[in-house]
Amino acid sequence: MSNETHIWKYASVGGAVRVKLESGADLVNLAELDRKKWTVLSCPVQGLEFDARTLSILDNNGDGRILVDEVIAASKWLGDVLKNPDDLLKSSSEMPLDAFNTKSEEGARLQKSAKQILANLGLDKKVISLEDTADNTKIFAETKFNGDGIITEASADKEDLKGLIKTAAEVTGGSTDRSGAQGVNADQIEAFYAACADFAAWKDAAGKETFPYGDNTAAALDAVNAVKAKVADFFLRCKLIRFDEAVAGTLDVNVEKVGTIAGGDLGESLGEIAGYPLARPNAEGKLELDAINPAWQGAFATLKALIPEIKKSLTEESWAAIVAKFAPYSAWIEAKKGAEVEALGLDAVKAILKEDKKAALLDLVEKDKALEQEALSIEAVDKLLHLYRDFYAFLRNYVVFSDFYAYKEGKLAMFQAGRLFIDQRSTDLCVKIIDAGKQGDISSLSGMYILYCNCVNKVTGKSFPIAAVLTDGDVDGLRAGKNAIFYDRDGVEYDATVTSIVDNPISLRQAFWAPYKKVGKWISDKIDKSAAEKNDKSMAGLTASADAATSGSNPAAAVQSSFDIAKFAGIFAALGMALGMIGQFVVALVKGAAAIPIWKLALVIIAIMLVISLPSVFITWRKLRKRDLGPVLNANGWAVNASAYVKPAFGKALTSLVKYPKLKAVDPEEAKKVRRRKCIIWTIVILLIAGGAWFGYNKWQACKAAKAEAAAAESVAGEELPVEENQPESPDGNAAVGEVENGAEE
Repeated sequence: MSNETHIWKYASVGGAVRVKLESGADLVNLAELDRKKWTVLSCPVQGLEFDARTLSILDNNGDGRILVDEVIAASKWLGDVLKNPDDLLKSSSEMPLDAFNTKSEEGARLQKSAKQILANLGLDKKVISLEDTADNTKIFAETKFNGDGIITEASADKEDLKGLIKTAAEVTGGSTDRSGAQGVNADQIEAFYAACADFAAWKDAAGKETFPYGDNTAAALDAVNAVKAKVADFFLRCKLIRFDEAVAGTLDVNVEKVGTIAGGDLGESLGEIAGYPLARPNAEGKLELDAINPAWQGAFATLKALIPEIKKSLTEESWAAIVAKFAPYSAWIEAKKGAEVEALGLDAVKAILKEDKKAALLDLVEKDKALEQEALSIEAVDKLLHLYRDFYAFLRNYVVFSDFYAYKEGKLAMFQAGRLFIDQRSTDLCVKIIDAGKQGDISSLSGMYILYCNCVNKVTGKSFPIAAVLTDGDVDGLRAGKNAIFYDRDGVEYDATVTSIVDNPISLRQAFWAPYKKVGKWISDKIDKSAAEKNDKSMAGLTASADAATSGSNPAAAVQSSFDIAKFAGIFAALGMALGMIGQFVVALVKGAAAIPIWKLALVIIAIMLVISLPSVFITWRKLRKRDLGPVLNANGWAVNASAYVKPAFGKALTSLVKYPKLKAVDPEEAKKVRRRKCIIWTIVILLIAGGAWFGYNKWQACKAAKAEAAAAESVAGEELPVEENQPESPDGNAAVGEVENGAEE
């Protein structure tokens, strides 16, 4: 690891100290930056909202990841070929020709290539842009040679060479030149001439015995092969009959099979008839051609027309002699070479060999290869222009997460895939998932509330999963299966469905009201459970009554037993008592509230609410300050080297909640209803809290009064009555009090 000789500056970004990249010198000296200070050590190429060509350039080993060493290599290269590295901060898609570092061999070569590109395009200007280097075909369209080792018709000046290049490309399949035209390379030229030589030699190897039937030899062989298997079958049947005549009937045509098809259209049964024996087998082993199976008569007619020695009949020996005549031809066909040039014709092939322009074609290929380095430099210019525009932006998302934390300035990090709209809010912290199987428990370590969604565009059929992080609002209506809408960075719409949720605190507001919601849910569950039990009990009673009525028992008694006036009297009495208690509570509350100053009552209410909510808010506040995007990215193939906190204030910027205009300007009547509803709700809440406060206050006052009374009683009990000076003493010298005490004891 190299020592840091470059002077770095640091700043707090996202709650962590990170290096500042504010000059070209910072960008080209990344090799000196301690790797422990890099925010990211590697990132995937897929799933990023960044120029794909630039990412492939940075991923120079093509493994699908961009490592620190690859970023450093790009940094060093840019420092070598650029005159002023500060130009990288402009992130421009155009680069002046005088921006190349001509003192560097590589920089001078790239400048020369850039000028060549402009010349090839017919452009006279002092800058070169990504638009100029985007299309290789356009750059090399009018060039004879372009360094790829492929020659086209445009590479030759003479017409005969042009025609030969075209023919060779058609025969061998050719290769596509950088100009977009079809041409041939050295290997294809060699293969073309080798095929011509092989084909000519193969043709010359044929003699008279090779073609026993002249020009009809090939057709005659095809005719023989068409019936060869059937003829062999016939002669084998004949041999079996000679072996044992008893099997003659078995080997002949089966009459029963013919009977099954005789009632129908025999023309439609030719396929089955063709499976019958070629002719009736006989002990003599003679094939009479006028008694051939009807399905094979056409094939034998062709055979007789092509092979004159076939007359009215065939024996196994005569047939074998005919087949043997094709042996030289078959061997010659098997030895065939150069078939790819056969379509040219033997005369054309021999003419090509006679002219022998192979050396001239290969010389053109060498001239083209001589410009290989220049052509590669042209590609390097395109590489340079991509990095000239994108390298600084990439570093802001790699070395420093400054683009992510500059969200309020309208910037988005390259891992932010788009915007999800769900449950009256939108979030811009959406990350495309490369491998959903790797998410597991890693994302839960982030402390974030994450919605995993599957996004599908029904027009294009494109689909992908995302992890959407919610950083504000509440989560009451969120659940797996909920539908939403996702827009990618290009504004393309996708149907999104929540597949799973990682549950974590989302906001302080949610934490403040969480205890009340839990109590409310507990009460609601209890009420629902009680109502369900009573409903089940009632339904059981009705069912029992119905069963009693249908079974023939006394329905009146059943109905009478289900109605108990005493029970209903008890119920009404209980309701009356409850209403009375509520009335007393309200009266007492009003009296108590009147006795307490309003500001004290308000302070008591606020204090109670704080006592209830502060623990939840404090715990949530601590958790929200520790929300870290790092685990989410790590689960997606990143190697995040530093914390990427999403604190409450920043989280509110990432998630936008719905904001309605004042209803007074929209619908006055509806506004009244809303105000009335809010007033009722708040009145109930205040009454409940005030009731608790009043009860607590009374308890406190009662305790205070009790303590005061106890203190007074203790004070009175502690005081002794004074002894009167003239009080007579007892005979034993004790005071009268002693006598009284003794008397009392007696």
